[in-house]
Amino acid sequence: MIKNKPITQFLKIFTIFFSFQLSRTSQSLHPKPPPIPILPIPKSHQISWQIADMALFLHFGINTFTDSEWGTGHVDPSIFNPHLLNATQWVTVAKDFGFKRVILTAKHHDGFCLWPSKYTDYSVKSSPWRNGFGDIVAELAEAARNGGLELGLYLSPWDRHEHCFGETLEYNEFYLGQMTELLTRYGEIKYVFLDGAKGDGEKDMEYFFDDWFSLIHQLQPGASIFSDSGPDTRWIGNEAGVAGTTCWSLFNCSAVKIGAYNDPIYSMEGDAFGHDWVPAECDVSIRPGWFWHASEKPKSAMTLLDLYYKSVGRNCPLLLNVPPNSSGLISDEDIQVLKEFSELRNSIFSHNIAKSALLSASSTRGDLDDSQFGPKNVIEEGLYTYWAPDQGQQSDWIIYLYFQQVIAFNVLELQEPIQMGQRIIEFHLDILNEAGKWQHVVNGTTVGYRRLLLFPTVKSHLLRVVIDKSRVFPLISYLGIYMDSYSVPRRVSDGTHTKSKFMNNLVFRRTAYNQSQSASI
Repeated sequence: MIKNKPITQFLKIFTIFFSFQLSRTSQSLHPKPPPIPILPIPKSHQISWQIADMALFLHFGINTFTDSEWGTGHVDPSIFNPHLLNATQWVTVAKDFGFKRVILTAKHHDGFCLWPSKYTDYSVKSSPWRNGFGDIVAELAEAARNGGLELGLYLSPWDRHEHCFGETLEYNEFYLGQMTELLTRYGEIKYVFLDGAKGDGEKDMEYFFDDWFSLIHQLQPGASIFSDSGPDTRWIGNEAGVAGTTCWSLFNCSAVKIGAYNDPIYSMEGDAFGHDWVPAECDVSIRPGWFWHASEKPKSAMTLLDLYYKSVGRNCPLLLNVPPNSSGLISDEDIQVLKEFSELRNSIFSHNIAKSALLSASSTRGDLDDSQFGPKNVIEEGLYTYWAPDQGQQSDWIIYLYFQQVIAFNVLELQEPIQMGQRIIEFHLDILNEAGKWQHVVNGTTVGYRRLLLFPTVKSHLLRVVIDKSRVFPLISYLGIYMDSYSVPRRVSDGTHTKSKFMNNLVFRRTAYNQSQSASI
């Protein structure tokens, strides 16, 4: 049983805070305006992409029928006949289990098109499916609209079928022609996925990425473009679905080349001093391969939950591939895993224990009677309400949570209002123990749109979240406390860096950046 001392200590803190705020109250009739954002900040379509959290990737095509991952580009189209194909089933599965977006491989590396492109005969129009009159992109677009999901498309730059691949100008024109078809025929497209995959020994050529990006944004202004280096979202640097424990949305696009070998740590962690807002995305398949293979089995729901913590919980939307089978349906065994995964998430995150707490903070921006920046905002969902400390406070920004009864928990969630820029560098969580002393629980580095930390279960009725370092004074839009009864957390603080090592790295990189800037002047 926790003694009265912790309660007395909290009330003393709360009283001092209350008195401090009263002393700051002015006679002004006008509220304190919001703080200035710290650059870079996201564009509106990047915010839309980020808050989706999870998307369902659908790898489907000729490879589904040949039991291969990278097709040759010379398989007879007559093999393609998904006789039970039902795009509404794909959308229903995605929607029922918490995915807000579906993304289709409209053309993979083999060059086979899932829509009747006028630029090639190597497409569904040359197959027996729908007697050659089918259009999978159209069926999925209609199903997504009816289901209220966003649609994304993948158009492989590498094309092993097209004869002009390798002829730089001719193929770039061909590619832009196909991209134009996809972005003008099927309504709103919210996401375009590009990569630089290409096999060894293949024809060498230059992709006109800047032209491609300009066309995409011209035809679909609300679409986010994914590639190794953005411009809107970047690859995390692996296909394991795992982000770095430090993960900035800040980045320098010029430091990464699409399709080349790039520093995987830079892709995973981003850049605290980056000039561009290019958040990362984690992609992984529910099965060992990206296309459906009868011999493969899906990952378990617990494995997906672990990946959720390491992707969505590290400021990265999760792009989970769930490939339709050769009948044209998502397999029952995959659906069962997705159902269990959804149930696990709902069981853990449907009840935010923090909502029953009495909240206070080390300081608050504005007057006491002006609640627009108060600590209570952190239990209101949404980016546009947040706690902001007094601008004069330079360090140790703290939110306190007092509960009338002892609570048990093992998950902390933090969110920043990313429209104001990514700010937090380091933070930690303490609880007041039975001896009346603050006990360290866990520390983390970056936050961004969403950060989840899992740790061994602790009990207390007084908690404090401390922001130790921030680019400028921090802002917090949401704070969650949860109990995960399923996972087995590590018994160490989250993060691959100690605080001193992390800060030394930042100082080194800032010095190197300043030197490079001086050299260029």
